[in-house]
This record gives sequence, C-alpha cells and structure tokens, in this order.
Amino acid sequence: MRKLLVLACCAFGPLFAAEPSPLIIAHRGASGYLPEHTLAAKAFAYAQGADYLEQDVVLSKDGVPIVQHDVTLDSTTDVAVRFPGRQRANGSFYALDFTLGELRQLRVVERFNPKTGKSVYPGRFPGGVGEFRINTFEEELQFIQGLNRSTGRRVGIYPEVKLAAWHRQEGHEISKAMLVLLEKYGYASKTDACFIQCFEWEELCRLRGELGWKGRLIFLTGGKSPWTDTTEGLREVAKVVDGIGPPLFAVAEGRNLTGLVARAQAAGLQVHPYTLRNDALPKGFASAREFFGFLAWEAKVDGLFSDFPDVGR
Repeated sequence: MRKLLVLACCAFGPLFAAEPSPLIIAHRGASGYLPEHTLAAKAFAYAQGADYLEQDVVLSKDGVPIVQHDVTLDSTTDVAVRFPGRQRANGSFYALDFTLGELRQLRVVERFNPKTGKSVYPGRFPGGVGEFRINTFEEELQFIQGLNRSTGRRVGIYPEVKLAAWHRQEGHEISKAMLVLLEKYGYASKTDACFIQCFEWEELCRLRGELGWKGRLIFLTGGKSPWTDTTEGLREVAKVVDGIGPPLFAVAEGRNLTGLVARAQAAGLQVHPYTLRNDALPKGFASAREFFGFLAWEAKVDGLFSDFPDVGR
C-alpha cells in the first residue's frame, strides 16, 4: 500500500499537496512540556510532529520583533529581579521599554502569577529551572527553516500580531516590521506555509489592504462576536480573511456543537480553535486524545491549537 501511495504522489504531486486536516498547531511551541515560546519548546513541538509553530510577536524598544506572548514580561521572565524599578505606573514591565540587548539578559521561565509567584500550571516544567532566553522573530524563522532543510519536512509558521493599535500609540509599527521579515524569508502568498493571526479586525483589513499582505489571514475571536455570530457576518469576514480562530467553547459546549464550524466553513472559512490542554480539559472528556478525536471527527475543525502537539499527532 505504501508503494502505491508513493507512486501516486510522484504521478499526481499536486493532488496530494493539500495540508493535513486538522492541522496541528503548536501553541507557543510544545508549551505543555517546556517554557512557552523558547526555541527548546519549538524544537520539541517540531519533533512531536506539529504542522505549524505559533509565534506571538511584540516589539522591543529598538523596534526588533521578538517572540513573546504578552507585551509585558512579568509572567514569563525574571525581569523584576534583573531590572527592578523599570516597571510602568501600573506595576508591569513592558517589552517595549527594553532594548534587545537588555531583553537578552532575561531568563524565560514557566508561566507564573507574578502576584503569588505560583506556576499557572503546577504540573508542567519546574518554575525557574533552566537557562531559556527570549529569541527574535527572525531567529525563529531561521531556526524553523533550518529544521525544514535538515529534516525535509515543511513545517509552517503561525505569527500573531500583538496589540497593533497599542504599538502605534506607543510610536511603533509592528505589522510592517513583521512583514519585512516574512518577505525576507519567503512568506508572501497563500501557497506558503504561513498564517498571520490577529484579534484586531481593523488591523487585518489594514494588512490585506494598505500593507498588501497576500498570504493567509486568521481572525481571532474571544467568543461572541458580531462578525461570527451570523451567517451574514461570516460572509463579510470571508472577504478579507481565510479563517477564524475562536476559543474552544465557541465551537462546542461540552459535547454539544454550537454550529459555528459548519457555518464558517459554509462561508469558505477555515476554523482553527484554541487551545487544547491536557491539564485543562472540559467536562465530559476523560482524556486529551478523546477530546482531540471529538474536535477532529465530530466538530470537524480544520486546525487546532494545542500545548501538547503529540496528542493530535
């Protein structure tokens, strides 16, 4: 059977060129096993068979795109110890207030509550252990492309534009900085293994229009949204983006489907919900494998963000 498949792929290459479904998207890397967004977490996710690796992108003070989930550094680094007194009036330390050279000095640790010092997920990688560092977006692109070359695989990237409007208010242009690097490394069209995601509808329209991005776009939602609650809204969304990224509860309430996936797919949109976590399963599911199977075969999602990429694979 394997020989027949190989022959078929050789004879009808484009026929088998479609991406797998559902796509397994490593949420901040294999963040269920290693501190999020570190290159170690990305390498582990790659080895576990993820189809796409996610990058949340924010800017440093000197305008360098770095990979960091929050615009603040409080919950994932030792910034309060390394740079005491550098927080803003609200008590938080912002990546935008530190140069890349300063950010390089920080240790990345397992996510914790800065008020209590306790790990958000106690059963994960020990807090404060290891020498993990912040990496730039460009370094991560080089890293993934290097692995693609050495393995022969085609693992994609899934960057998120974080708080574009806030960055502009602070005098920085994050989307343009990201697009420069995407073009440099060959991500430009819908055939390239790249999705850009963003919660800000206005920024998605700007990416598609003013900034001329011709690749794939995903509209992230926090749940209820006037754009996704109706068929008409989804059709309007489909004029700009290629898919939506809703939270899991918007796809299914327990084992009861909400109908969102079917409605979105009928409008021509892919659906990539977030986030499957082995240690935070919804009621009614005994294991992450069972939950993944439900989302893949009953909800029929097109992709799925997971802290544990090996479950889907």
